[in-house]
Amino acid sequence: MFFYDPTFVLLIPALLLAFWAQIKVSTTFSRYSRVRSLTGYTGSQLAMRLLDYAGIYDVRVEPTPGHLTDHYDPRTKVVRLSASTYASSSVAALGVVAHEIGHAIQHAQKHPLLVFRNVLAPVAGFGSSLAWILFLMGLIFAIPALWQFGILLFSLAVLFSLVTLPVEYDASRKAIKLLRENILMSEEELVAVKKVLSAAALTYVAATAMSILQLLRMLILAGAFGRRD
Repeated sequence: MFFYDPTFVLLIPALLLAFWAQIKVSTTFSRYSRVRSLTGYTGSQLAMRLLDYAGIYDVRVEPTPGHLTDHYDPRTKVVRLSASTYASSSVAALGVVAHEIGHAIQHAQKHPLLVFRNVLAPVAGFGSSLAWILFLMGLIFAIPALWQFGILLFSLAVLFSLVTLPVEYDASRKAIKLLRENILMSEEELVAVKKVLSAAALTYVAATAMSILQLLRMLILAGAFGRRD
């Protein structure tokens, strides 16, 4: 059973979706990173301006190494912008920056799902790495409590992925609104921004699909070993 796991075929759709999502993100960002925005802002300038518009004065903007490693850290209240966006004035870069400011606004407004996700984050991160170890040990040594705990831990990671989806889409909606109403970005550029953010959102959809199918694998394997016992 451990040398041949037929349930692995369940992951094929999610693997294909993840592969497609990565290609989509890379090609879409690359395409619009060559289009300079008429707003004239660089990523860092836009971030500071949008924070001012939102009335948020306790969030810092810092550069961070890597490509598309942009993120908002709610623990330290820092928007970290990658080399791809910090000094860039491309339409793609400004879209990504506005999205991260969307997360900062969610945090300032205490968006319920973001608050819930932040509570889940440490448990989900720990659980996803430990869950399969406990699960397989429970099956190998026939300890139901162990594999059941593994399933519980992984279920929290799945819940984290499910909660992340609406949080990300809401941040993108906020980004579009900020760029349209506060920066007066043209509709043509906004169309490009939407394409970039939609491509990025696809990676979260793929991750969620993968986590759900992994949980389904666990349940199927647990059921198979339960029947054997």
